[in-house]
Amino acid sequence: MRVAIGQVIHETNTFSTERTTEAHFCSLEWAEGEDIIELHEGVKDYLGGMIDEGRELGLALIPTLSVVAQPSGIIAGETWLKIKERLIDHLKRIGHLDAICLALHGAGVSEQSSDIEGDLLSSIRSTFGQEIPVVATLDLHANMTDQMVDQADLLLGVHLYPHSDEYDRGREAIRRLIDIAKGKIKPCMHLTKIPILIPTSTTLFGPAKHINDQCMGWEGEQGIIDCTFFHGFPYSDTPYTGASVLATSDGDDELARLASSQVAQKIWESRGEFQVSHFSPSEGLNRALQESNGPVIINETSDNPGAGAPGDGTFLLAEMLSKDVPNTCFCHICDPEVANVAHQAGVGAFINVSLGGKTDHLHGSSLPIRAYVKCLTDGQFIQTSPMEEGLKVDLGKSVRLLIGNVDVIVTSLKSQLLDDELLKLHGIDMKRYNVIGIKSSQHFRGFFENKVTKIITVDSLGLSTFNFSKFSYRNICRPVYPLDKIEINAVSRFLNKDW
Repeated sequence: MRVAIGQVIHETNTFSTERTTEAHFCSLEWAEGEDIIELHEGVKDYLGGMIDEGRELGLALIPTLSVVAQPSGIIAGETWLKIKERLIDHLKRIGHLDAICLALHGAGVSEQSSDIEGDLLSSIRSTFGQEIPVVATLDLHANMTDQMVDQADLLLGVHLYPHSDEYDRGREAIRRLIDIAKGKIKPCMHLTKIPILIPTSTTLFGPAKHINDQCMGWEGEQGIIDCTFFHGFPYSDTPYTGASVLATSDGDDELARLASSQVAQKIWESRGEFQVSHFSPSEGLNRALQESNGPVIINETSDNPGAGAPGDGTFLLAEMLSKDVPNTCFCHICDPEVANVAHQAGVGAFINVSLGGKTDHLHGSSLPIRAYVKCLTDGQFIQTSPMEEGLKVDLGKSVRLLIGNVDVIVTSLKSQLLDDELLKLHGIDMKRYNVIGIKSSQHFRGFFENKVTKIITVDSLGLSTFNFSKFSYRNICRPVYPLDKIEINAVSRFLNKDW
C-alpha cells in the first residue's frame, strides 16, 4: 500500500503580538520529501512512530511536507496558504495513493481561519474525495471542531501530558489507517464539547489523570476504538476554544455518544479541581531557598514558550539575581542580542547588556546587567526527554553567563527546557545546584519529576498565566467556566452541543 505521511504543527496563542511567518517555521522545521525521513527516523515523535510502523507493515511511505513552528501568535495569511498549497501539491504529485496519515496539532489559527486543521482536512477532501482514508494525530491541547471530525476518518489525540505517547500514537495511526483501508473497522466519532477552560494540567497526577483513567476504561470496552480527553488550548480566543471528549467506536454511533458524554460529565464535575493558583516568583524562590537539599526546580509557567509566550520574561530571573545565592542557575532565557554580544566578546570577557524583556511589556522589564562570559556554544544537542527523544535541537548561538553568583544560560531561539542537555552543553551539572529556574508548564516533568527533590510552580503576568481573567476574550463561546457562572443543566448542554 502507498501511504502519504506529513506534518503541520502550530499551537497558536492569539493573545501574542508575534505574527507567525514562514521564517518561524523554517527556524524549527520546514522539510519536504525524503528529508522528512532523515529528520524523524529514530525519533520518538509522531512521524517517527509512523515511519517505524509503516516499515514493519511493509508499506510504501511517501513523505510530503513537515512544518513545525514554536507556539506563537496568529499565522500570517500568506504563510498558511503556502503551507496548505504545498502539502496538497505534494499529495497530487504522488500519483496512485491508498491512504493519508498526518500529524496535526488542533489549535492552529491563521489570519484566514480559526481552525487550520479543519481547513486543511477539508481541502484534502475536496481535492481527493471521500474514498481515500485520512487519519491524523492531534495534540491533547487541540480545540476540537466539528469540521475536523467530519473531514477525517479517524482522529487520535495523545493522552499524556507531558506528551510522551506521541510515538505510540503515530504507530497506532498507521495501524488504524490500514484497518480502515482494508475494511476491518469503520470508525464512528462523536465529539462532546464542554464549556470549560482548563489550565495546562499534567496527566501524571491530579484530575487529568483521573479523567484519563476513565477514558482508558472505555477503551477496554468492546466496540470502542478510542476515547480521548482534549484539554483544549485556553490561550486561543476562538469559537472552538475549550475542553472536549472525542470517543470513537467501530460503527456504533450511540456507543460513541455514550462514552463521550459520560467522560464529559466527569470533567464537568471535576471542573473546580483544575483551577489552581501558584506562588508568585518571589514567594516561589523563597520557598525553594528554604529547602535543605537540591536541586529544586522553579518553573515559570506564565512565560512558557511551549504555550506561545516569548521566553524572554524577567520576573523570576530578576528575583534570582536580586537574591544572588550561590549554586543557583536559570536555564534559560531567549535573547539573541545578548547571545550575539557574548559571542563577539568571547569567553573570559565581561559584558554590560540589557537582558530579556524585549518582546513585549507583559513579562517584565529588560534587566541591565554586568556578566562574565563563562561558556559559548552553538545551542545544538540531541533531546533525551521521554517526549520526542532523539530529536535534533538547535537553539542558535547560546551562552552561559555568570551574573554575580547566578549562572544564566541565554539562547537565540526560545524553547521549553525538556531535559538537562542544554545544561550539560554549557558545563552545568544539575546535581551540583540547589535551585534551577526554568520556563515551562508541564513538559519538563517527563524528565525532571524523579530527578529533583522538589518542583515549585510560579505564576505572574504572562501569555500563559493560569489566571484567565487577565485575557480579553472576544470570540470564545460564553458562558464558560471559570469566567462565568453556569447554572443550566450541564449534561443537557453536553449532549445537545448548544453552548
